[in-house]
Order: sequence, then structure tokens, then C-alpha cells
Amino acid sequence: MQWKFNFKKQPGTSKPKKSKTREWLDAVMFAAVAATLIRGLLFSAYAIPSGSMESSLLTGDYLFVSKINYGPRMPFTPVAVPFLESTITQYNIKTYWDGIKLPYFRLPGLSEIKKGDIVVFNKPEEADPSYNRPVDARTNLIKRCQATPGDVLTIVNTQVYINGKAAPNAEKAQTSYQVVTDGMAMNELIFKQLHIEVLRQSDMNNYEMIIPNESVSVLKSYSNIKSVTPVVEAAGIYDASVFPHNEKFKWNMDNLGPLTLPKRGMTIALNDSTMILYRRAIELYENNKVAVNGKDIMINGKKADTYTFKMNYYWMMGDNRHNSLDSRFWGYVPEDHVVGKAMITWMSIDSAGTFLDKVRWNRILKPIK
Repeated sequence: MQWKFNFKKQPGTSKPKKSKTREWLDAVMFAAVAATLIRGLLFSAYAIPSGSMESSLLTGDYLFVSKINYGPRMPFTPVAVPFLESTITQYNIKTYWDGIKLPYFRLPGLSEIKKGDIVVFNKPEEADPSYNRPVDARTNLIKRCQATPGDVLTIVNTQVYINGKAAPNAEKAQTSYQVVTDGMAMNELIFKQLHIEVLRQSDMNNYEMIIPNESVSVLKSYSNIKSVTPVVEAAGIYDASVFPHNEKFKWNMDNLGPLTLPKRGMTIALNDSTMILYRRAIELYENNKVAVNGKDIMINGKKADTYTFKMNYYWMMGDNRHNSLDSRFWGYVPEDHVVGKAMITWMSIDSAGTFLDKVRWNRILKPIK
């Protein structure tokens, strides 16, 4: 038997030529799908809106955030308008539909979150029912990871300790100082040159300033400066705004802990103290119904003496320690809130700069560390 194949193009079978409009529509559709996949699975752009990470990152920096480092997180709300924020704040309009909600799932990544990484994540505070937002529709924040699951974290006089050892401070970290002068007026140009932010001035001689580490010794060298002293809130002074917001733990932003970060598979005994420290994670982040009846602790309607965590948790803090709302105020960050790792500054705009120095050219394509 002989087989014959005829690959010749039959007359009259050519595909009709696409119109210019159809070609443009196809191109736009392809670009939208490709951009959505890249933004969802590989990386996305992020702008620094505040000074909580100064001087490591500056307000006006635009970053590329890698999603493949820790593994791309699949959407909780898959039906959304691409390329827009979850809410158009000016009109309070949602750009997503929460009629479909998917469980947390993350593809494998290149590495785990490490201490010292600069991480973008959704704001845990917005897990409160009053916000009524799915995880991936919550505000994006950027901070440095200080502690990872299972670590014991302590803050003593602003210094972070992990498992009893002092954690390295960021190269560009900064905090606030009490500055006393001889009464001579300070030159405003000095503040700009040394990247100093004046928080308040109580009288002609006394200032509280946020000063980068590298600028402290320079400021001290000026003849009209009498003293420059770090501002530190003393241990044992209770600050109700600081986690866990309970007088049993007299913690403040400069002295806190010890606190063990929850780890997937870690089991804790349930008592008055652990419920203060971990109830938020058990109830809001891991979606359990918690009730306390006298001395009995009920989880999902059943009496419980212990609890085993389902997720990993992290401690995130800003490098600008006295100008950062971070884990010291709303506690640990659940793994399902993690978006990705900040990798590179691709653009930086100084809103206070003149026309010629609006762009911070020295920060373009600068790796983040």
C-alpha cells in the first residue's frame, strides 16, 4: 500500500486577513495578559510612600519587587481590574470582586525569607473585621525582616536581639536624638545636607531630630551643639499603642519582649499570657472561632489546652526606628501576607527637589540591601 501526502496549499483556503482594528485589539489583549502574568508571578513595581525605611530607602523611590524569591502567591480574589490598586481611595471604589475567594496558596520560591531581607507585605492591621478586606486587597507595606519563625525576639534600649544575640543594624539605619544647642539659630541648610528631620523644638535650645547614623558625628562637631543624645523610652514604661496592647506586658517601642515568633507546626499551651500574645494569630490570621468561658478556652466550639500553628510568622521593622509603624505596633506578619522581596530601585524622585535635581540619579538601578 502506498501512502500519498499532499501538502500543497489548496486554492481558496487562505485565512482572511485581519483588519487593522482586529490586529490592534489582539496586540492589546496579548500585552494585557502578558503584563498580568508577569506582575502576578514574577515581579511588580512599588513606590515608597513614607519615610519609615529612610535612609535605606527614600520617599519617592520606585522599586522592583521579586515574587519568585519567596514563591508567587496566588490571588485570594482572582476577579479584579488589572494594574489598579485594590481601592480607589478618592471615591472608595473597590477594583476587585470578593464574590469568589480562594484559599492561600503559594508556588515554590527560590528561598525562604531571611533576617535582613527588605520585604513587601500586606498590612496585618487590616485583618481586623472592620476593614472587611481580603488579604491581597490590603495596603502594601515595606519593612526589613528582623526575626523569622521560631526566633525569640527582644528589644533592649532600641537594640534588637534574636535568640539572645544582638542583630546587625542596617547600614543606613536612623533614629531620633535630643539635640541641645547654645541658643544660636541652626542653619536650615545643615538639615538638608545631613538629611536631618526636625521632629519638634521645645525651646530655643532643645530639639528632637531624626538623624542618620553617618550624620551624628558631623552634627556633634559644630561649635553651637552642646550635646546629642539618643532618645530611648525606658524599660518598664507601658505604651498602649505597642503590641500586644495589654498592661500585663509593659512593653514600648524601645524595650519589648522576649517574644517567640510562631512557626508552622509549633504547639503552645493556652493560658492567660499566651492568649494575649497569640490570640490575634489564632483567630484572625488562621480563621478560628475563639471564646473564653471563665478559665476554659474554646476554639471552634471545643475546649482546648494547646494550639498548633498552621503558618509561619515574621517580625518586620522600619530602619527609621522612631518614624515607623511596624511589628512593634501590630505584631507579627503571617506568611500569607508576604508579597515579595524588594530587589532594585529603578527610579527615584525627590518631590522637594528643583527642576534640575528632581531625579536622584545616583539611586537609579541601585540594588537594595
